[in-house]
Amino acid sequence: MSVGEVATRVEGSCDPRFGELAREFERNFAERGELGASVAVTLGGELVVDLWGGWRDADRTQPWTRDTMTVAMSCTKGASALCAHMLAVEGELDFDAPVTRYWPEFGAGGKESVLVRHLLTHQAGVPCLREPLPPGALLDWEAMVTRLEAEAPWWEPGTAHGYHGLTYGWLVGEVVRRITGQTIGEFFRREVAEPAGVEFWIGLPESEHERYAPAFPAAPPGPDEAVSKYLMVAMTQPESMQALMMMNTGGYLAPEGWNSPAALSAELPAVGGVGNARGLSTMYRAIGHDRRVGRVSFEPEDLMRMSAVQTAGDADLMLFTPGRWAIGFNKSTATPNGVVPAASVVLSEDAFGHVGMGGSIGFTDPVADMSFGYVMNQHGPDLGLGVRGQSLVDSVYRAIGYREPRYGRWVPPPSDQSRG
Repeated sequence: MSVGEVATRVEGSCDPRFGELAREFERNFAERGELGASVAVTLGGELVVDLWGGWRDADRTQPWTRDTMTVAMSCTKGASALCAHMLAVEGELDFDAPVTRYWPEFGAGGKESVLVRHLLTHQAGVPCLREPLPPGALLDWEAMVTRLEAEAPWWEPGTAHGYHGLTYGWLVGEVVRRITGQTIGEFFRREVAEPAGVEFWIGLPESEHERYAPAFPAAPPGPDEAVSKYLMVAMTQPESMQALMMMNTGGYLAPEGWNSPAALSAELPAVGGVGNARGLSTMYRAIGHDRRVGRVSFEPEDLMRMSAVQTAGDADLMLFTPGRWAIGFNKSTATPNGVVPAASVVLSEDAFGHVGMGGSIGFTDPVADMSFGYVMNQHGPDLGLGVRGQSLVDSVYRAIGYREPRYGRWVPPPSDQSRG
């Protein structure tokens, strides 16, 4: 059905209860620079919103369809974290063990004290590589793992957090590989995507490339925008962590890099996952509603471990912005006085998931029994979720009776509150 006609047609299905979300989705195209996108919501295990619209290409000649997919950037980290949590539930992975228990070579360069949890909470101290990477280096798994084994930490591991934008993927993925004998892309496909019916890949098969919509970078931010300080540091200090994370990528962090067929097929478990909103919401529904992914069932204590904040504070050493992290997942972010920072995502305190560069997101809220996915191919400039995605999230929380955010977090109805 057609939900609405504005400058761009929106198609799909939407329960009338979520009419505000449909209107905000239309506004994204009409007023907020959306090109092509999809959004999906499950409530009580039922798919109540499944919308898509816009265009696959910048010339607006190829419509975005129900099956269109794009790269979800750091939403991939949530899928990789799920793999690690599944191994923890089965007793094969201990988050409090040193990484060297599973990956002995990682202890070189002063990293012998790094715990597995530090890899997932951005506390390992290896957010980037110092020596230049050749073109296409990120597509060579063995070479990247070898480089990370030798790399010395930028800070004492476990004492601070700094966003591991790209290295997260090899750090978590190699631990999964050492335990299972499978690449993380293989593990995710066999243990998550296929049994749960999730349209998301870490390593896109060539047979699926025809469904792919190229992703386009955000326009450079203006001098008064909140992200300009971070970008200034990245651009003016070539040897800084920020510059190295953004620029020492062998060409990946450019459209011709992340959109290339070789990059789509490679396993990049931090940023290279490809899917659509329905795929992300289905994955998170399996966690928060089904409480079962493949052969692994999640008990209440498992969900608590996924959701519990592990590190928080004003000083993310990479992004220069407040952040709050569970083991592998974003949490709703705000400063102690309730101010929402540049790299923000505003959810309830029970929710956990992951945003992606440009403004995509997938998450579950187990208390609300709700899961959410949003992907788009025109990136926004925000470090966090951005106005397009946040407007959709906000409309869902309002529709299910949550109260307006307090301290940067949506507040459950009184009868549903799980925390004071």
